[in-house]
Amino acid sequence: MNHKLRAAVVLLVLMLAAPLASMAAPLKVGDKAPDFTLPDQNGKKVSLSDFAGKKNVVLAFYVLAFTGG
Repeated sequence: MNHKLRAAVVLLVLMLAAPLASMAAPLKVGDKAPDFTLPDQNGKKVSLSDFAGKKNVVLAFYVLAFTGG
């Protein structure tokens, strides 16, 4: 798949997903985090539920990290 087509597909998926994301109720302090799955640095899928029963779990988000902007 060429780069322009791939970029168009990604853009279309994001445009379709945005309204669904905005329908979710916002979390409040003390709310339980919803389960989600993301790839780790090696591409292996890791879910929040993988850590169920652990005493502490820390989530860190680096918005725009490594984007050069």
